[in-house]
Amino acid sequence: MNTATKLSGFALGLAAVFGTAYGVGHLADPVTPAADTRHDPAGAGHGSDPHGSSDSHGADPAGAAHLPGGLLVSDRGYTMQPVDAPTGQFAFRITGPDGAAVTGYEIAHDKRMHLIVARRDLSGFRHVHPELGADGTWRVDSPLGGPGVWRAFADFTPSGGEPLTLGVDVTVPGPLQPRPLPAPAASTTVDGYTVTLTGTPQPGRTSQLTLTVSRDGKPVTDLEPYLGAYGHLVALRQGDLAYLHVHPEGVPGDGRTPAGPAVSFAAEVPSAGGYRLYLDFRHGGAVHTAEFTVLAGDAPAAPASTPGTRTTPTAPTPTADAGHGAPGHGHN
Repeated sequence: MNTATKLSGFALGLAAVFGTAYGVGHLADPVTPAADTRHDPAGAGHGSDPHGSSDSHGADPAGAAHLPGGLLVSDRGYTMQPVDAPTGQFAFRITGPDGAAVTGYEIAHDKRMHLIVARRDLSGFRHVHPELGADGTWRVDSPLGGPGVWRAFADFTPSGGEPLTLGVDVTVPGPLQPRPLPAPAASTTVDGYTVTLTGTPQPGRTSQLTLTVSRDGKPVTDLEPYLGAYGHLVALRQGDLAYLHVHPEGVPGDGRTPAGPAVSFAAEVPSAGGYRLYLDFRHGGAVHTAEFTVLAGDAPAAPASTPGTRTTPTAPTPTADAGHGAPGHGHN
Protein backbone atom coordinates (compact mmCIF):
# COMPACT_ATOMS: atom_id res chain seq x y z
CA MET A 1 0.00 0.00 0.00
CA ASN A 2 1.03 3.69 -0.18
CA THR A 3 1.79 3.97 3.51
CA ALA A 4 3.22 1.84 6.28
CA THR A 5 1.27 1.22 9.44
CA LYS A 6 3.13 4.12 11.00
CA LEU A 7 1.59 7.44 10.06
CA SER A 8 4.69 9.51 9.42
CA GLY A 9 4.50 8.72 5.72
CA PHE A 10 0.87 9.68 5.58
CA ALA A 11 1.47 13.01 7.24
CA LEU A 12 4.19 13.79 4.74
CA GLY A 13 2.01 12.72 1.83
CA LEU A 14 -0.90 14.83 2.97
CA ALA A 15 1.35 17.82 3.43
CA ALA A 16 2.31 17.66 -0.24
CA VAL A 17 0.79 20.16 -2.61
CA PHE A 18 -2.26 18.91 -4.43
CA GLY A 19 -2.19 19.18 -8.22
CA THR A 20 -4.43 18.45 -11.16
CA ALA A 21 -4.18 15.58 -13.57
CA TYR A 22 -6.39 13.25 -15.51
CA GLY A 23 -6.46 9.68 -16.71
CA VAL A 24 -8.08 7.88 -19.62
CA GLY A 25 -9.20 4.27 -19.45
CA HIS A 26 -10.17 1.74 -22.08
CA LEU A 27 -12.40 -1.18 -21.20
CA ALA A 28 -14.63 -3.58 -23.07
CA ASP A 29 -18.39 -3.05 -22.94
CA PRO A 30 -20.24 -2.13 -20.83
CA VAL A 31 -17.47 0.21 -19.73
CA THR A 32 -16.14 2.81 -22.16
CA PRO A 33 -13.25 5.26 -21.86
CA ALA A 34 -13.83 8.57 -20.18
CA ALA A 35 -13.15 11.65 -22.22
CA ASP A 36 -9.97 13.54 -21.36
CA THR A 37 -10.92 15.70 -18.43
CA ARG A 38 -8.97 18.36 -16.64
CA HIS A 39 -9.97 18.71 -13.01
CA ASP A 40 -9.49 22.11 -11.42
CA PRO A 41 -11.23 22.18 -8.05
CA ALA A 42 -11.25 25.34 -6.05
CA GLY A 43 -8.10 25.68 -4.05
CA ALA A 44 -6.18 22.90 -5.81
CA GLY A 45 -2.57 23.54 -6.60
CA HIS A 46 -1.09 22.97 -10.04
CA GLY A 47 1.89 20.89 -11.00
CA SER A 48 1.61 22.00 -14.63
CA ASP A 49 2.80 24.86 -16.75
CA PRO A 50 1.59 28.44 -16.32
CA HIS A 51 -1.03 27.93 -19.01
CA GLY A 52 -2.72 25.19 -17.00
CA SER A 53 -1.84 22.22 -19.20
CA SER A 54 -1.13 18.89 -17.52
CA ASP A 55 0.29 15.61 -18.73
CA SER A 56 -0.50 12.27 -17.09
CA HIS A 57 0.52 10.04 -19.98
CA GLY A 58 4.05 10.79 -21.15
CA ALA A 59 7.20 11.29 -19.12
CA ASP A 60 6.70 11.91 -15.44
CA PRO A 61 5.53 15.53 -15.00
CA ALA A 62 7.79 17.90 -13.14
CA GLY A 63 6.79 17.98 -9.53
CA ALA A 64 5.00 14.61 -9.66
CA ALA A 65 6.88 13.48 -6.57
CA HIS A 66 5.06 16.21 -4.63
CA LEU A 67 1.58 15.09 -5.61
CA PRO A 68 -0.58 12.78 -3.53
CA GLY A 69 -1.43 9.42 -5.06
CA GLY A 70 -3.99 8.73 -7.73
CA LEU A 71 -3.79 11.95 -9.72
CA LEU A 72 -1.50 10.46 -12.38
CA VAL A 73 -1.93 7.53 -14.74
CA SER A 74 1.88 7.40 -15.15
CA ASP A 75 4.45 8.00 -12.45
CA ARG A 76 8.15 7.12 -12.12
CA GLY A 77 8.01 5.05 -15.31
CA TYR A 78 4.98 2.97 -14.30
CA THR A 79 1.64 3.25 -16.09
CA MET A 80 -1.82 1.87 -15.33
CA GLN A 81 -3.49 0.52 -18.50
CA PRO A 82 -7.08 -0.80 -18.42
CA VAL A 83 -7.49 -3.62 -20.96
CA ASP A 84 -10.38 -5.36 -22.69
CA ALA A 85 -12.29 -7.72 -20.44
CA PRO A 86 -15.47 -9.80 -20.63
CA THR A 87 -18.68 -8.15 -19.52
CA GLY A 88 -18.80 -8.06 -15.75
CA GLN A 89 -15.03 -7.97 -15.29
CA PHE A 90 -12.51 -5.20 -14.77
CA ALA A 91 -8.99 -5.79 -16.06
CA PHE A 92 -5.82 -3.74 -16.20
CA ARG A 93 -2.07 -4.08 -16.20
CA ILE A 94 0.81 -2.04 -14.89
CA THR A 95 3.65 -1.45 -17.33
CA GLY A 96 7.12 -0.64 -16.10
CA PRO A 97 9.90 1.66 -17.28
CA ASP A 98 10.79 -0.87 -20.00
CA GLY A 99 7.25 -0.83 -21.37
CA ALA A 100 6.58 -4.45 -20.40
CA ALA A 101 3.82 -5.61 -18.07
CA VAL A 102 4.99 -5.82 -14.46
CA THR A 103 4.64 -9.30 -12.95
CA GLY A 104 6.55 -8.90 -9.68
CA TYR A 105 4.94 -7.13 -6.73
CA GLU A 106 5.67 -6.78 -3.05
CA ILE A 107 3.06 -7.90 -0.53
CA ALA A 108 1.75 -4.87 1.36
CA HIS A 109 -1.00 -5.29 3.94
CA ASP A 110 -1.49 -8.91 2.95
CA LYS A 111 -2.06 -8.18 -0.76
CA ARG A 112 0.01 -7.43 -3.85
CA MET A 113 -2.63 -5.12 -5.32
CA HIS A 114 -5.35 -2.97 -3.82
CA LEU A 115 -7.90 -1.59 -6.29
CA ILE A 116 -10.12 1.21 -5.05
CA VAL A 117 -12.84 2.75 -7.19
CA ALA A 118 -15.02 5.77 -6.50
CA ARG A 119 -17.56 7.54 -8.63
CA ARG A 120 -16.53 11.13 -9.28
CA ASP A 121 -19.47 12.50 -7.30
CA LEU A 122 -18.20 10.30 -4.41
CA SER A 123 -21.51 8.43 -4.20
CA GLY A 124 -19.88 5.02 -4.74
CA PHE A 125 -16.82 3.35 -3.26
CA ARG A 126 -15.32 -0.13 -3.39
CA HIS A 127 -12.04 -1.64 -2.23
CA VAL A 128 -11.24 -4.96 -3.91
CA HIS A 129 -8.25 -7.20 -4.56
CA PRO A 130 -7.81 -8.47 -8.13
CA GLU A 131 -5.90 -11.58 -9.14
CA LEU A 132 -2.72 -11.45 -11.22
CA GLY A 133 -2.36 -13.52 -14.37
CA ALA A 134 0.91 -14.87 -15.74
CA ASP A 135 0.87 -12.19 -18.45
CA GLY A 136 0.77 -9.37 -15.90
CA THR A 137 -2.96 -8.67 -16.23
CA TRP A 138 -5.00 -8.07 -13.09
CA ARG A 139 -8.65 -9.22 -13.18
CA VAL A 140 -11.56 -8.86 -10.80
CA ASP A 141 -15.35 -8.88 -10.93
CA SER A 142 -16.20 -5.34 -11.99
CA PRO A 143 -16.43 -3.07 -8.96
CA LEU A 144 -18.07 -0.27 -10.97
CA GLY A 145 -21.56 -0.07 -9.52
CA GLY A 146 -23.58 2.00 -11.99
CA PRO A 147 -23.58 4.75 -14.64
CA GLY A 148 -21.14 7.59 -14.27
CA VAL A 149 -17.48 8.51 -14.42
CA TRP A 150 -15.43 6.45 -11.99
CA ARG A 151 -11.88 6.87 -10.79
CA ALA A 152 -9.97 3.60 -10.46
CA PHE A 153 -6.90 3.62 -8.20
CA ALA A 154 -4.21 0.92 -8.33
CA ASP A 155 -2.32 0.91 -5.02
CA PHE A 156 0.79 -1.31 -5.19
CA THR A 157 4.54 -1.69 -4.75
CA PRO A 158 6.54 -3.16 -7.65
CA SER A 159 9.23 -5.62 -6.61
CA GLY A 160 12.27 -3.67 -5.48
CA GLY A 161 10.49 -0.37 -6.05
CA GLU A 162 8.62 2.28 -4.11
CA PRO A 163 4.90 2.30 -3.26
CA LEU A 164 2.74 3.89 -5.95
CA THR A 165 -0.88 4.79 -6.50
CA LEU A 166 -1.92 5.35 -10.12
CA GLY A 167 -5.39 6.34 -11.28
CA VAL A 168 -7.52 6.37 -14.43
CA ASP A 169 -11.03 7.52 -15.24
CA VAL A 170 -13.49 5.05 -16.77
CA THR A 171 -17.08 5.65 -17.76
CA VAL A 172 -20.02 3.34 -17.20
CA PRO A 173 -22.64 4.41 -19.77
CA GLY A 174 -26.28 4.85 -18.90
CA PRO A 175 -28.64 7.45 -17.43
CA LEU A 176 -26.67 9.35 -14.85
CA GLN A 177 -28.37 10.32 -11.62
CA PRO A 178 -25.99 12.70 -9.84
CA ARG A 179 -26.04 12.51 -6.06
CA PRO A 180 -25.01 15.49 -3.95
CA LEU A 181 -22.28 14.97 -1.42
CA PRO A 182 -23.84 14.32 2.00
CA ALA A 183 -23.46 17.10 4.52
CA PRO A 184 -20.78 16.79 7.18
CA ALA A 185 -21.97 14.77 10.17
CA ALA A 186 -20.36 13.45 13.33
CA SER A 187 -21.78 9.92 13.01
CA THR A 188 -23.01 7.47 10.43
CA THR A 189 -24.53 4.00 10.40
CA VAL A 190 -23.60 0.99 8.29
CA ASP A 191 -24.85 -2.60 8.58
CA GLY A 192 -26.25 -1.94 12.05
CA TYR A 193 -23.07 -0.31 13.34
CA THR A 194 -22.79 3.31 14.43
CA VAL A 195 -19.45 4.98 13.78
CA THR A 196 -18.70 8.33 15.37
CA LEU A 197 -16.03 10.70 14.14
CA THR A 198 -14.17 12.96 16.54
CA GLY A 199 -11.79 15.60 15.30
CA THR A 200 -11.61 17.93 12.31
CA PRO A 201 -8.71 18.14 9.86
CA GLN A 202 -7.01 21.52 9.84
CA PRO A 203 -4.98 22.73 6.87
CA GLY A 204 -1.26 22.93 7.52
CA ARG A 205 -1.14 21.05 10.79
CA THR A 206 -1.59 17.52 12.07
CA SER A 207 -5.00 16.68 13.48
CA GLN A 208 -6.19 13.52 15.18
CA LEU A 209 -9.23 11.81 13.70
CA THR A 210 -10.76 9.16 15.94
CA LEU A 211 -13.48 6.81 14.70
CA THR A 212 -15.41 4.92 17.37
CA VAL A 213 -17.48 1.85 16.52
CA SER A 214 -20.57 0.74 18.46
CA ARG A 215 -23.46 -1.64 17.89
CA ASP A 216 -26.84 -1.58 19.62
CA GLY A 217 -25.54 1.19 21.83
CA LYS A 218 -22.56 -0.85 23.06
CA PRO A 219 -18.91 -0.22 22.16
CA VAL A 220 -17.32 -2.79 19.87
CA THR A 221 -14.15 -3.95 21.60
CA ASP A 222 -13.40 -7.00 19.48
CA LEU A 223 -12.67 -5.58 16.05
CA GLU A 224 -11.00 -8.16 13.82
CA PRO A 225 -7.77 -7.59 11.90
CA TYR A 226 -8.32 -6.73 8.26
CA LEU A 227 -5.29 -6.59 5.98
CA GLY A 228 -3.04 -6.34 9.00
CA ALA A 229 -4.82 -3.53 10.84
CA TYR A 230 -7.96 -2.72 12.82
CA GLY A 231 -8.97 -0.07 10.36
CA HIS A 232 -8.14 1.34 6.94
CA LEU A 233 -8.94 4.92 6.05
CA VAL A 234 -9.13 6.22 2.48
CA ALA A 235 -9.58 9.96 2.04
CA LEU A 236 -10.60 11.48 -1.30
CA ARG A 237 -10.49 15.19 -1.87
CA GLN A 238 -13.67 16.53 -3.42
CA GLY A 239 -13.10 17.75 -6.96
CA ASP A 240 -9.78 16.20 -8.00
CA LEU A 241 -10.20 12.93 -6.01
CA ALA A 242 -6.62 13.03 -4.76
CA TYR A 243 -6.10 9.71 -2.98
CA LEU A 244 -4.81 9.27 0.55
CA HIS A 245 -4.67 5.79 2.09
CA VAL A 246 -3.72 5.62 5.76
CA HIS A 247 -3.56 3.11 8.56
CA PRO A 248 -3.76 3.55 12.31
CA GLU A 249 -0.79 3.28 14.58
CA GLY A 250 -0.25 -0.06 16.24
CA VAL A 251 -0.47 -3.65 15.10
CA PRO A 252 -3.16 -6.18 16.05
CA GLY A 253 -1.83 -8.62 18.59
CA ASP A 254 1.12 -6.47 19.68
CA GLY A 255 -0.16 -6.37 23.25
CA ARG A 256 -0.62 -2.60 23.16
CA THR A 257 -3.15 -1.87 20.42
CA PRO A 258 -6.77 -2.21 21.58
CA ALA A 259 -9.25 -3.93 19.25
CA GLY A 260 -11.67 -1.02 19.41
CA PRO A 261 -13.92 0.68 19.95
CA ALA A 262 -11.75 3.63 18.87
CA VAL A 263 -9.39 3.69 15.90
CA SER A 264 -7.29 6.85 15.56
CA PHE A 265 -5.45 8.40 12.65
CA ALA A 266 -3.16 11.41 12.31
CA ALA A 267 -4.08 13.58 9.35
CA GLU A 268 -2.58 16.71 7.86
CA VAL A 269 -4.34 18.30 4.91
CA PRO A 270 -2.69 21.10 2.93
CA SER A 271 -5.73 23.24 2.17
CA ALA A 272 -9.31 23.96 3.09
CA GLY A 273 -12.12 22.13 1.33
CA GLY A 274 -14.30 19.05 1.32
CA TYR A 275 -13.05 15.48 1.77
CA ARG A 276 -14.84 12.15 1.82
CA LEU A 277 -13.55 9.58 4.32
CA TYR A 278 -14.07 5.83 3.98
CA LEU A 279 -13.28 3.67 7.00
CA ASP A 280 -13.00 -0.08 6.43
CA PHE A 281 -13.27 -2.24 9.54
CA ARG A 282 -13.91 -5.92 10.10
CA HIS A 283 -16.30 -7.38 12.67
CA GLY A 284 -18.51 -10.43 12.78
CA GLY A 285 -16.55 -11.99 9.95
CA ALA A 286 -17.44 -9.23 7.46
CA VAL A 287 -15.85 -5.98 6.29
CA HIS A 288 -17.94 -2.84 6.69
CA THR A 289 -17.35 0.64 5.29
CA ALA A 290 -18.38 3.79 7.14
CA GLU A 291 -18.39 7.04 5.15
CA PHE A 292 -18.05 10.63 6.30
CA THR A 293 -17.93 14.05 4.69
CA VAL A 294 -15.55 16.43 6.43
CA LEU A 295 -14.62 20.05 5.80
CA ALA A 296 -11.07 21.14 6.44
CA GLY A 297 -10.72 24.75 7.45
CA ASP A 298 -13.29 27.46 6.89
CA ALA A 299 -13.87 27.06 3.16
CA PRO A 300 -17.15 25.42 2.11
CA ALA A 301 -17.07 22.24 0.06
CA ALA A 302 -17.23 22.72 -3.69
CA PRO A 303 -20.37 21.48 -5.45
CA ALA A 304 -20.20 17.78 -6.25
CA SER A 305 -18.71 17.26 -9.70
CA THR A 306 -20.96 15.51 -12.18
CA PRO A 307 -18.94 14.74 -15.32
CA GLY A 308 -20.12 12.09 -17.73
CA THR A 309 -23.68 13.30 -18.20
CA ARG A 310 -23.94 11.57 -21.57
CA THR A 311 -26.61 8.87 -21.60
CA THR A 312 -27.09 5.68 -23.56
CA PRO A 313 -30.25 3.59 -24.07
CA THR A 314 -29.23 0.88 -21.62
CA ALA A 315 -27.24 0.76 -18.41
CA PRO A 316 -25.00 -2.07 -17.24
CA THR A 317 -26.14 -4.27 -14.43
CA PRO A 318 -24.51 -3.06 -11.21
CA THR A 319 -22.28 -5.47 -9.38
CA ALA A 320 -23.79 -7.16 -6.37
CA ASP A 321 -23.87 -5.11 -3.20
CA ALA A 322 -21.63 -6.46 -0.47
CA GLY A 323 -24.08 -5.64 2.27
CA HIS A 324 -23.24 -1.99 2.95
CA GLY A 325 -26.73 -0.67 2.43
CA ALA A 326 -25.74 1.65 -0.45
CA PRO A 327 -24.83 0.82 -4.03
CA GLY A 328 -21.21 0.66 -5.01
CA HIS A 329 -19.71 -0.60 -1.77
CA GLY A 330 -17.90 -3.83 -1.22
CA HIS A 331 -14.73 -5.79 -0.75
CA ASN A 332 -13.14 -9.00 -1.83
